[in-house]
Amino acid sequence: MQFKVYIKFFVVMTLLTSMSSCNVFKSIATSTKNVGNGIHKMVVLKPATPKKNTDTSKKGFLSFNIPSFNPQKPKVKKVKLVIPVEPIVLSDPNEIQFLENISVKPGKIYIKNTSDSIEAEPSVNVSSDNFEKMPDNLSEVEKANWLQLKYSIKMDIAVEEINNIPLLKKIDEWWGTPYCMGGSSKGCIDCSFFTLDVMKQIYNINLKRTAAEQYEQCVKIDWSELKEGDLIFFKTEGRRNITHVGIYLTNNKFAHASTSQGVTISDLADSYWQRRLYSLGRVAANQSGQ
Repeated sequence: MQFKVYIKFFVVMTLLTSMSSCNVFKSIATSTKNVGNGIHKMVVLKPATPKKNTDTSKKGFLSFNIPSFNPQKPKVKKVKLVIPVEPIVLSDPNEIQFLENISVKPGKIYIKNTSDSIEAEPSVNVSSDNFEKMPDNLSEVEKANWLQLKYSIKMDIAVEEINNIPLLKKIDEWWGTPYCMGGSSKGCIDCSFFTLDVMKQIYNINLKRTAAEQYEQCVKIDWSELKEGDLIFFKTEGRRNITHVGIYLTNNKFAHASTSQGVTISDLADSYWQRRLYSLGRVAANQSGQ
């Protein structure tokens, strides 16, 4: 009898405990539901994007709504740069303008036409310092030696082959004098006056003034007869009259007043002179002009 009472008491306590537990669980469930509703407002459930070689069994993932940040680019103020420019004044085309500090040497010939008939004479670069000028403090023997050395180089021959020292002195007296048409002084000289002066002083032969007139005075000779003191005539302006003359020296070299270098020594082997060589002549004493 007493045992049955204990059993009933245990069943009643168990039922009471169960009812309390249900209330507690219900209260917990209610609280959990309220918490879940609060979290749901903050959390968004999005479907998962399937990826290659990944587990597609997952239905979704949680992502938070984070506000995007779009910084605005700072506005750059455009500034217009204005550079002051002086106005260009156009000169009157009819107005004559002069160049200052420009000088022209009288008698210098400038050839504008580059045709073969009036091609400029060959020139060489000459230093402004005249190293070829004979020193003033030499004795007569030293002057002769100096001239022989200088002109042996110019004519490409041995010093021992040079004997006519007066001829070298006369050429050296005019050496480097600039060319000008009609010139007859140390300021400028032309080709025919140079030959006139040399032939008079060295060979006592009087020549006429122009190259064409000197050509008429000469007896024509062959190349094999050419020797020192003979005249060489050129046509430097096509097939017109004789326009240039020089004095033969030796080894194909001749002295003349060049338009490009002044009084100098040139080589007949040069292509310019070969194309323009016209005649060789010799003036006898009884045929010289008065």
